[in-house]
Amino acid sequence: MTNFSGHQIKPWGLYIPESLNQPIEVSFRELVPEITDTGYLTHSLFYYPAKFIPQVPRFCLRSYTKAGDWVLDPFAGSGTTGLEAVLTQRNAILVDINPLLNHIVPIKITFNRQDINLQDMDSMLTEMFQNENFFYKPSWKNIDYWYEPEILDVLCRYWGWVKNLGENPYRPIIEIALLKASKYFSHAEHKTPKLFRSKAKKKFMQKLMSNDWGETMKELIKRTAMDACSRIIQLMSVRPSPLTQVIYHGGIDSSDLKDWEKLSINSYPIQAVITSPPYLQAQEYIRTAKLELYWLSYSEDEIKALNRLEIPYRLAPQSISTPSLDQVRQKINRTDLRSILDSYFYYTISALENASKYLISGGVLCIFIGSPKIDGIEVEIWRIFTEYFIEKGYQQEALYEDKIKNRQLFRNRKNKNPEGITSEFLIIMRKP
Repeated sequence: MTNFSGHQIKPWGLYIPESLNQPIEVSFRELVPEITDTGYLTHSLFYYPAKFIPQVPRFCLRSYTKAGDWVLDPFAGSGTTGLEAVLTQRNAILVDINPLLNHIVPIKITFNRQDINLQDMDSMLTEMFQNENFFYKPSWKNIDYWYEPEILDVLCRYWGWVKNLGENPYRPIIEIALLKASKYFSHAEHKTPKLFRSKAKKKFMQKLMSNDWGETMKELIKRTAMDACSRIIQLMSVRPSPLTQVIYHGGIDSSDLKDWEKLSINSYPIQAVITSPPYLQAQEYIRTAKLELYWLSYSEDEIKALNRLEIPYRLAPQSISTPSLDQVRQKINRTDLRSILDSYFYYTISALENASKYLISGGVLCIFIGSPKIDGIEVEIWRIFTEYFIEKGYQQEALYEDKIKNRQLFRNRKNKNPEGITSEFLIIMRKP
């Protein structure tokens, strides 16, 4: 197995059969034993739903690229591929519809101030807790719905102080802690992705308000900020030098070729697209991040515009056709669910195709995805993607199945797929 330059590639000793109709069962956690914790270094700085486990991009980077190569992730999310690229001395281009990416990358991957320390971090927090002069309230008419008045007042004072710091290296670190506190002390359920109020959170807030919530908030902020600072210091101590390039663009619709043309990345030789697309019926990332985006000063108009671009709210101008997708579509009786199915595959495949246009000849497309159910019908997304790209001339290189051994499902919520997704699949296809 070779890449575009004849560089010998061997996916870590795995035997690849001639027929790839059946996936090879693997455990990426076992294949990449040097990563013992999926949240190591700065991977756990930001909460983000359905995170890419770092072992998968590390496997792809080691198996299908070499040091100095360029990789691209059109569904970059929290930047997992980008951090793994830097740690393995690859260059990365990260694109995502969620503008949170623009706040995540500078602190999670490219932060480069060697003078930060825990003592100064502690002093900065003490100054923030004592602030009475600065105030910032998000320009969202519904903000009062999500907070008790006294909690909102304190958060607005903390955020006001931070926003007055200007270009201070500790500012983005403290923002990480404030984002966590702003969700934790809201009426929004902080243990699940979507933004909603629950009976459990109502009881939680009643108990919280009956105690010294102000001190509890300070403790949470301090603990989070100090941990983030420690992780960033650790990252800077182990990150290869010189730092490889990471180009990032949040707020970009990967399914729109016109948005890609704004990025001016034609000159970069992309050897691999490494990504984990959103799952069917689980793509409301802007809605999930609403509170965070408002606190980060995004306007209602900006967030509404991004929200309209999310897959569940967009009609597909045409239907994608592959043998497996056509079979699934025929089994679904509900018109609304067929519409979601068509939207998902049209916009997701459009994004993958747009990203693949930047792949060099012989480059690889690495997609990590599960097989969810829609109305009780299993949708083998990996098979549909494979059929589509083979029809476009791609060669299937490998197919891996990683069975999920541990999964924490949401409690006290109705779930149409209570057993969850039992396996995730990594598709490797080579561009002609």
